[in-house]
Amino acid sequence: MDAPPLYREPACASRIRLIAQSHHRLMGKPLAEVGGDAVAALWSAPFALVAHGDETDPLFFFGNRVALERFGYSVEEFIGLPSRLSAEAPLRDERRRMLERVAERGYIDDYAGTRITRSGERFEISRALVWNLVDEAGRMHGQAARFAV
Repeated sequence: MDAPPLYREPACASRIRLIAQSHHRLMGKPLAEVGGDAVAALWSAPFALVAHGDETDPLFFFGNRVALERFGYSVEEFIGLPSRLSAEAPLRDERRRMLERVAERGYIDDYAGTRITRSGERFEISRALVWNLVDEAGRMHGQAARFAV
């Protein structure tokens, strides 16, 4: 299955490539077998992958096929959704503290928490990798998370 047309738009595709590039710089290994098409590779990866920008209230700009299925959103519903809404209100402070820890350290590979789907179903994630999206000039663009479903 090919990536949605929205993800092929130049500005969006550039941000999606940054997910893979930042992972490679921080972890020293590729996130997925990207080849010449990072967008397609990340869209069809066998793990959940989400990313949000660096807004004051960060907004999702990417969710791959696995993540969208798990969260129960279409691409159009997910893109632009405040990422804080992926956790229930009582758990948002814990999520915020985790993201602050990632911002300070560059990445963490031990995150566990409860997330919520569009329909209100709760699900657990564990051993999630969360990392900063940083370009070659060292500028922060947001954060990404990879987790098994």
